[in-house]
Amino acid sequence: MKPAPFHYADPGTLEEVLAVLGQEGAKVLAGGQSLLPLLSMRLAAPATLVDINKVPGLDAVEATGDGVTVGALVRHNALLHDAAAARVQPLLARATANVAHPAIRNRGTTVGSIAHADPSGEMTSVLALTDGHVTVAMPSGRQTVGWRDFFVGPLETSISGPAVVTSAFFPALPPRSGTAFAEIARRKGDYAVCGAGVVVTLDAGGRVASVRAAYVSVGLTPEVHDLTDAVIGQPAESADWAAAGALARTLVDPDTDIHASADYRRLLVGVLTERTLVSAAAEAVGRTAA
Repeated sequence: MKPAPFHYADPGTLEEVLAVLGQEGAKVLAGGQSLLPLLSMRLAAPATLVDINKVPGLDAVEATGDGVTVGALVRHNALLHDAAAARVQPLLARATANVAHPAIRNRGTTVGSIAHADPSGEMTSVLALTDGHVTVAMPSGRQTVGWRDFFVGPLETSISGPAVVTSAFFPALPPRSGTAFAEIARRKGDYAVCGAGVVVTLDAGGRVASVRAAYVSVGLTPEVHDLTDAVIGQPAESADWAAAGALARTLVDPDTDIHASADYRRLLVGVLTERTLVSAAAEAVGRTAA
């Protein structure tokens, strides 16, 4: 199929972008890897596409001791290979490596994926797991929106009216912590049937202090689950990670669809949780020893 007819605008400033977005039926275009398939299937039919690729200052990755700020025009591939960002928050590279195929990562944007709010997207879960936020530009100024307030439903955010998500912020990995990310897909590069990202934090003695997990293709919006009770106080090298996986299975409520049953997704949650926690704990031990 072909998209329905639309007008195309490519303003050169953020102010001009917001002015065009004030028109009825206008929609932002950044990388287009999520939007263009919807247009082609006529699941979306905006009156105007507002291309923001000419707007300066939106294509930078800034890594500091506090976290990583990713601009709206940063491509997945640029973030994947940003060594400074990976040092500050390793989940960024680990999750981005699982995003679709190289051709899509070369054009698609991380912030665009987050703004698309697809519960099958890796980066929505990472924003939630790291307790991140987005910055939104509106005619009245800029506003910071935490992930809990941003995602309200599948492919739906709390942002309305003329507005552009200009960046996403991912807080730095806490001290004595490790991360891991894994997913199961029918074919490499397909949307995940289930994915899991985890963060394990140890106390100064190398015992488990905190365990958090977020999942891909499991809920209608990103969810973060605290699994600490299953393993708190246990030595990281011998913790009962299977118990944490079993606890995770009781906390999720996946749907059945054409790709997998709810029961199968719940099974994968347990398997992937245990698997990723083993890796994250080993990394946390290494960081604590260092």
